Amino acid sequence: MATLNAEIRNDKATNPPATKLDMKLEVIVIPVGDVDGAKAFYTKLGWRFDADFELSKDHRVIQFTPPGSSCSVIFGKNVSAATPGSVKGLYLVVSNIEAARQELLGRGVNISEVFHAEGGVFTGTDEPYLLGRRRVSGLDGDRGSYRSFASFSDPDGNGWVLQEVTTRLPGRVQGDTTYASVSDLVQALRRASVAHGEHEARTGGVHDVNWPDWYAEYMVKEQTGEALPE
Repeated sequence: MATLNAEIRNDKATNPPATKLDMKLEVIVIPVGDVDGAKAFYTKLGWRFDADFELSKDHRVIQFTPPGSSCSVIFGKNVSAATPGSVKGLYLVVSNIEAARQELLGRGVNISEVFHAEGGVFTGTDEPYLLGRRRVSGLDGDRGSYRSFASFSDPDGNGWVLQEVTTRLPGRVQGDTTYASVSDLVQALRRASVAHGEHEARTGGVHDVNWPDWYAEYMVKEQTGEALPE
């Protein structure tokens, strides 16, 4: 395995943010040739349909948002000068890649098998993805966060990659305590429940199998400002 030489997190004391204003990535433009075909495909994915503006016979803008995402995609007529299908490596982060893949298969999406990288190989014939270029079938052997993938393309050939993230690197979540969606929060609590249950099994403790449900509800209410239980 190649040695990872990377700066994981900047020191905020010596490298403070350039601005205190939020700069939120909210829209990605994808180039398509068959606008109605693309609309049908992204509808089939189960993504939230936001808008279809046909401002003239020469200009049309369609927007969809993946579930749990703060960023949307737009496509249409005269929206992008890029070649249809030329965008690759659009990442969709999921907490359980096998469940996400089965969901897409059930919707009739032609998605690859789950794969992981052949460690440290960044050249090869496979389609590019973040952690390598040579795909090995199956989940990452250690089920490491960021290391299991699946991929699919839209009808024009724009390429999407599912990436399983179960534990984020430091600094990747604001304050390291917030989550993009209630679903992500619940999944994190369930993973913590399993780990804690294994710990209690070793130490002879008593494990409450229902705690992720009520604790997730408590955390959601705390984050949204709803009345908390006594």
